[in-house]
Amino acid sequence: MTAAGARPAGGGGGTDLTDLPVAVPDPAGLADVELLLSGALAPLTGPLDAAARAAVEAGGALPDGTPWPVALALELPEAEAEAARAAGAVVLADTESVPVALLRVAEAAPGRRPGRLALAGGLTALGRRSEGPFAALHRSPGAVRAGLPEGPVLAALVDRPPLAADVAALRAAVAPGGPAAGAHLLLLVRTADAGPDGLPADVLVRTVLAALPDLPAATVVTVPLAHRTGPAGPAEDLALGAQVAAAHGATHLLGGAGAAGSPLAAVPAPSGAPGPAQLRAALDAGALGAADATPGVARELARWRPPPPRRGVVVLLSGLSGSGKSTVARRVAERLVEGSDRRVSLLDGDEVRHVLSSGLGFSKADRDTNVRRIGWVAAEVARHGGIALCAPIAPYASVRAEVRAMAEAVGDFVLVHVATPLEVCEARDRKGLYAKARAGLIPAFTGVSDPYEAPEDAELVLDTSQGPVDDAAGAVLALLEGRGYLATPED
Repeated sequence: MTAAGARPAGGGGGTDLTDLPVAVPDPAGLADVELLLSGALAPLTGPLDAAARAAVEAGGALPDGTPWPVALALELPEAEAEAARAAGAVVLADTESVPVALLRVAEAAPGRRPGRLALAGGLTALGRRSEGPFAALHRSPGAVRAGLPEGPVLAALVDRPPLAADVAALRAAVAPGGPAAGAHLLLLVRTADAGPDGLPADVLVRTVLAALPDLPAATVVTVPLAHRTGPAGPAEDLALGAQVAAAHGATHLLGGAGAAGSPLAAVPAPSGAPGPAQLRAALDAGALGAADATPGVARELARWRPPPPRRGVVVLLSGLSGSGKSTVARRVAERLVEGSDRRVSLLDGDEVRHVLSSGLGFSKADRDTNVRRIGWVAAEVARHGGIALCAPIAPYASVRAEVRAMAEAVGDFVLVHVATPLEVCEARDRKGLYAKARAGLIPAFTGVSDPYEAPEDAELVLDTSQGPVDDAAGAVLALLEGRGYLATPED
């Protein structure tokens, strides 16, 4: 167990890091590692072992009796975890392969998720991650505490834009007679992942800073606090958030009622703010008024989600080989170039294979990587206000969902299922791929020896065997026009 009193060996303990395995935790796991290293989860200094996790789950306390609300674990794929156990330690790196921490492995036990093991042990910092935008707001709990004024401190865990109802609730809470009268505000902006509104971290921070002129005195800090998932997620989320807030010097927590074992006084959460769907609808209609958001926050939200004629869009055409998706995508791109002032990028499956995904094979992992790369580039096009037309096979629903999430973080997403029947696609077979697949020369070929998971969330379904390609392209253009993407932008 790594808990109260336990300390990892310093400086790597003389271990040659080049001899150790390297693992990249998922974003939530990496965020937990950063919190542990910063002291935001004191007294923990590393992920808990199985005995400690069982004690927390059974009684809300560590084995030594210290109250603790969440059975914090670090799970890795089984092969990576076994390599770490065999080596006795593992270097934990971020997604850019920058070493973040050394974990000396005391235990590898079954995790919550199938195919993963939970590692326990002591952590040693190996370097500071690049903080990206607003790095000055990312400070250690000790530094934050040292800068707070004397007296009560009301913390708010911020994962959505502070709208008018939130501003009013904070002002009322610290006003004379309020539940945290005279308290200094501590706004802990969660930047490990997207919140319920889907705002990227930098946009969320900008909305918080834009709200400051309308708030009492406040300190703003960014924290790598990921949202917990699973059945116990909401309760764990609130409980761990309360611990993080307390570590940063809070005495009260906005919306903290129900946080198990919370060391903070709870202040009622605001009500009446638009939900995520209402917020997007109001932005789309240009109807976000003063009753919904202060002028500064409204301006930042409009920058994030401009009107449809200026908004970036990712159009993913998914279908079997030979379905006509590439032909339709090219025709749509041509007609947009001819009759629209929108910037258009065409990311065709075969062309991308030669450039963006050169070196990848056709295993499921490589095909998923190919689609993710296309999705990432397409989202960057959308981020800058363009329309990206993508035409990979994209046979798996889970990866299509990843692409949708990437696109919707910066703009909009349209999924077109080019549902041309398999027998038509095979009859077209200009490249002879289906014949090779039927002969066993191409393994795991979509539609023959590997599945195509037909989309259930497509905005448009086409069958290119039912009419000319211009009709199919026209249906895509009509959808884009109906959603306002092709309208003339107003000055």
